[in-house]
Formats: sequence, structure tokens, C-alpha cells
Amino acid sequence: MARLLSKEEIRRILQSRFENDDCTRLNEIPKPSSLKDIAKASKRIVHAMQKGERIAIVGDYDVDGVISSVILSQFFDDLHVNYSLVIPNRFTDGYGLNPEIVAKLDAQVIITVDNGISALEAAQICKEQGIDLIITDHHNVPEVLPEAYAIVNPKQEDCCFPHCEICGAQVAWYLVAALKEELGIEYDLSSFLDLLCIAIMADMMELVGMNRVMVKKGIIELNRSKRPAFEAIRQYYGKATFESDDISFLIAPLINSSGRMEDARFSYEFIKSKNVDEALKLLDYIVSLNEARKEEERLLFEATLPFVREDENIIVVWGEEWHEGIVGIVASRLSKRFKKPAIVFSIRDDKAKGSARGVGGVNILELIRAQEKFLIGYGGHKGAAGVSIEVHHLPYFKEKLVEAASVLTQEELEADNDLLGEISADQIDFELLEILENQEPYGQKNPKPSFLLRNIGVKVDRLIGKEGQHLKLILQEGSNALEALFFNYDTKVKQGDKVDILFTLSRNDYRGLVTPQLMIKQIVKKH
Repeated sequence: MARLLSKEEIRRILQSRFENDDCTRLNEIPKPSSLKDIAKASKRIVHAMQKGERIAIVGDYDVDGVISSVILSQFFDDLHVNYSLVIPNRFTDGYGLNPEIVAKLDAQVIITVDNGISALEAAQICKEQGIDLIITDHHNVPEVLPEAYAIVNPKQEDCCFPHCEICGAQVAWYLVAALKEELGIEYDLSSFLDLLCIAIMADMMELVGMNRVMVKKGIIELNRSKRPAFEAIRQYYGKATFESDDISFLIAPLINSSGRMEDARFSYEFIKSKNVDEALKLLDYIVSLNEARKEEERLLFEATLPFVREDENIIVVWGEEWHEGIVGIVASRLSKRFKKPAIVFSIRDDKAKGSARGVGGVNILELIRAQEKFLIGYGGHKGAAGVSIEVHHLPYFKEKLVEAASVLTQEELEADNDLLGEISADQIDFELLEILENQEPYGQKNPKPSFLLRNIGVKVDRLIGKEGQHLKLILQEGSNALEALFFNYDTKVKQGDKVDILFTLSRNDYRGLVTPQLMIKQIVKKH
């Protein structure tokens, strides 16, 4: 029998994740001056502000892009600077700065936030028209850089910034810090921490070092925040306080939904609401978009299921006019359900745009990169990627990926990087919950720990949810009774069964009574 983990061991394993952190307090985060081109960028922007030149901001439609846009525009608002702002529409504009957007803008200085590092064509047009383009971005740097006036991106090889894994909103915030210094003014940079913690978590940044510090402090600020948008969310959902899970499962999906379903401008206006009434009106609409997103996601997920082949180690599916804003979430659900990487494409005209999700120890970006010659474009990282391809290449692309994935072992596919070990039912109590909560926030490089519980009895089983798609269990071992939830369950169990489960632990705060709740990831075995 495997050795069971003690609470002390769990505490020690989790704390060891941060042993090498060189940044453990806010006053230890790197200075703006360590970012390449930031002084050049801030000097040019300050000159434009003082001379009344026309300034434009170009953002992005995801959470990070919307928050980046809010941070820079809020700073300009506070200093009474005139500017115009464009957040590209996923469906009509596509991603990032492009020639069409440049043509729409009447600007002498264009500042991108959370995009621009691949905008070669747009940069060329800016240069020809005498527009100074300032790119602030955090995405991987291509071999050929745009010819911009200044590029602020920590991933540039000759950039001295010590943490290259920061999000677009952090880069925009650093730009604001540099502008404050250049202007020689008092300005409270910590007033953006409530927004930064959301962007860092939503963009799946590594939660170690400076990111961890900023998120921990940011969650405290989020709970103190006087922003009408957050007050509206508190009222709407009856929340007294926000935890890190509220960012991942409530706030970020809401902010994301308008860009996925319609236009990210709604989320931008919502975060910048002047009063709670205005915020509640916008939130009401955003919630309706999020509900529509959930329904679209359910329908699209069901539409993909007939194409999943058990004998293949990768899922590659496509359909005409499948909703472009949803393919990524569906790929994520498929990879979780079937424990294999998944790519979902939406076909429009002769092009297919896809979103890919990795699983276990599989690097999805490497699998895609190996088929580069068929692709129009691709990008991303080990766990998630975007890819576009001409429709007639799809069958061959799939064939090649299936072939490449056939050598993947079950261990690689099912590698659970979060599994800490096996514990006994009597260890699962309020004290364990506190140990786990002390190591929050969880995310990249600090995954929420999973545990294995063997041979526990099912005392009560009940289906819940509109469609009965979730499973609620009471599990019992001796005198220990534990409540467990299995969302979108894929293994049915009933009263009297004995099971081995893989789970994470969360807080169930029901009418002021706090109890640990098991969130089942997998029913490993029925006895």
C-alpha cells in the first residue's frame, strides 16, 4: 500500500515551490527602467501629451487586453489627456493592430497594449505615414520585429527585465509607472492592483515571484476596491468577499464573454463604470452574453463528440461556422474529458481558425509546429495554442497529428502534474483546508494540489444541475463523512459502491458554516 501524506508533508511540499523566489514583497519587484525602450516610449508619449498631439490606444479583446486598455486610458483620463481607443472585434477585425485599424485612426502616436509584436504590416504603414508606433506586448517575439518607434516587451532578447513571464496589463502598468516618473508627478500606481491580479490570473501567468506577490496583494485590494464594477458583481452575486477562485471562475469569464460573443467594448465600459447603477446595467447585459456563451459551448461540445475517436491519441475536429469565440473553451473541455490533446476549428469561407489545448505532459505547440508548412499561422505555448489553416489542408493536417500523437504513452497523456499523493479520509478537515488556502493563489507553476483517496464508500448519490450533468456524493469512511461534487461527470457511481478518486479540495461556505468539499477530477476506479 502506498504511503499516505501527512498534513505537515503537504505544507512542506507546497512551501518548497517558492524556495527560489527572488521577489517576495511588492517593494522588490523590478523597476520600470529595466524594460528595454520604456524610457524612449515614455519620453515620446509625454511629449505628445504636452503638445496636444493625437494619441490612440489599441487593445485586445481578452481579459488581459481589456484590462491593459483600462489601465492606460484611466491614467490618461486622470491627467485629462485626450486619446482615442480601439479594441479590435474578434469577428470583424481579427486580432491585434492591422492596416485597417491604422486607416481608421487619426493619430500621431499609436500605443498598443497586449498586442503588436507581430504587426509587421501595420508598423510599416505607420512608418510611411509618419505615425510613431509604440508597441507594448508580452507575447513571444517573432524572428522579424515590426519597425516601430519603441517596443516594450520583456521577451526581447536584449531586454534586461528579469521576469519575462508577465502579462500585457503588467507591461501597460509599467508604462504608466515610467510616464509618472517622466512627468515627475504623484500618482498611486497601487490603485491598479485590483485589476492586475485579474489579468495575471486570467492570462495564466506563472504564479511565482513577482506575479504571486502582485496577485496576493491584488486580491486584498480587489476586496477593498471602490470600483463600481466590482461593487456591482458583489451585489449581483451576493458576494461578501472575492477569493482567487472567484477571479478564475466568475470575474474573468464575465469580462471575457463580451469579446467572445459580441464586442469587448462592453467589458471595457463596465470596468470603467462611473457608478453602481451604470455598472449593474452593463453587468446585466454581460451576464446574458456569458449565459449565451455557456449555451453555445454546450451545443458545440455536443457537436464535437461524434468525431472523437477512441483509438486516436489526439482530437482534431472542425465544423462550418462553429462559433469562433468558443472553440478554445470546447477544446479545453474535450482535453479534460478524454485526457488527450484537442484542437477545434471553425471554418469560414476557405479558412479554418482553431484553438488547441494540451494535456498532461504533452506539448501541443510542438505538435503543431512540426506541421508548420501547412499552416497560415500559429502561436501560443505548451498548454494552449491558436492555429489557422486553409480548409483543404485540414484532413492531411489531422492525419499527420494523429500519426505524431500515436507514439504518446498513457503516462504522458495522463500525467497529472498537480497530484501531490495519497491521503486518508481522516486528514480531510478544516486544518487541511487552511494549509491549502495559505498557499494560494494557485495557477501556473503553483498548481492546485490534487490528492488520491482510495476505497471510500458512496453513502449518497444525487444528480444536480439543469440537465442533471453534475454528480453530488456523500462519501463515508468509518465515522468520516465527506461531501463531494463531480462537475460534468463521466463515470456514474451509486450508493454502496467503493471508489478511488482523484480530487482537489475547496471551501464550502454554507450559511456561515465552513466545511471542506471534494471537487472530483476523476473516478480512477470502482471496486
